[in-house]
Amino acid sequence: MIKKIGVLTSGGDAPGMNAAVRAVVRTAISKGMEVYGVRRGYVGLITGDVFQMDEKSVTDIIHNGGTILYTARCPEFRTAEGVAKAKAKCDEIGIEGLVVIGGDGSFRGAADLSAQGVLCIGLPGTIDNDIACTEYTIGFDTAMNTAMELVDKLRDTSQSHDRISVVEVMGRGAGHIAVNTGIACGATDIITKEVPYDLDKIANTMLEKKSKGKQNFVVIVAEGVGHSQEIATALQEKTGIEARATILGHVQRGGSPTLRDRVEATRMGYYAVELLEQGIGNRVVGLKEGKIVDYDIQEALAMQKPYDEKLHKIAEQIAF
Repeated sequence: MIKKIGVLTSGGDAPGMNAAVRAVVRTAISKGMEVYGVRRGYVGLITGDVFQMDEKSVTDIIHNGGTILYTARCPEFRTAEGVAKAKAKCDEIGIEGLVVIGGDGSFRGAADLSAQGVLCIGLPGTIDNDIACTEYTIGFDTAMNTAMELVDKLRDTSQSHDRISVVEVMGRGAGHIAVNTGIACGATDIITKEVPYDLDKIANTMLEKKSKGKQNFVVIVAEGVGHSQEIATALQEKTGIEARATILGHVQRGGSPTLRDRVEATRMGYYAVELLEQGIGNRVVGLKEGKIVDYDIQEALAMQKPYDEKLHKIAEQIAF
């Protein structure tokens, strides 16, 4: 039976990571395991910034954004020497299994460590929802709700000034936040890298809607497309309507996680410990059709996640 496990958060922080850490710690302790928290991801694993956790270590954290374990990116862990140092530290402490909460880069590190004999389970923690093996990632729902709330506030001032608001939301590698936020906020147009866009067409659509009485417009742009200020400038020139660009930025990473993020993170954390209890490693946990599932890490990394073009089309057809 596994006696000692570790838990770390890696890469960009996401609301709900604390809920996952809490579930891992309390589930493991209930099964008679010792649990060690690793601060600042793989950096902490290499340097030995590790401490034993108990039930009280995760008291009153489920509602907090960010991660109590902190997070960092670790270039050294991409090398064989870095992985060897991490493995040696695990052996020194006696850590037999590790729960890694993060994105694809974190999972690649987990696969390398699994190959060295440390049982690793990956939990998908990223606001972008761009991990292919799961329909849902921890932090996605909170980020979308934060973006929606901010866009709603921007709409108030846009309406007051008869203005175009070009709003850039996060999503460096995928437009999932953009399309969902856009449809939830009634955006005039949504611009993502997955769907070709034409600023002349968008401008003409705005002028047509203006002729029918519409006075203000919201355009959602995914971070992966960028150029929000240039888009705003171009639309102002083409329509004669004042346009402002707003980049929401890292505020979307913060805040108290939503109910869904807390519940899914808890389910995934519990499931991860169950796998380790059975001596199973080199897996990524995900959500499929509402059920918690797991995949081989390499299989998970090889998957491709489709963009919801139908949702994008719906948004275009019902926009006014």
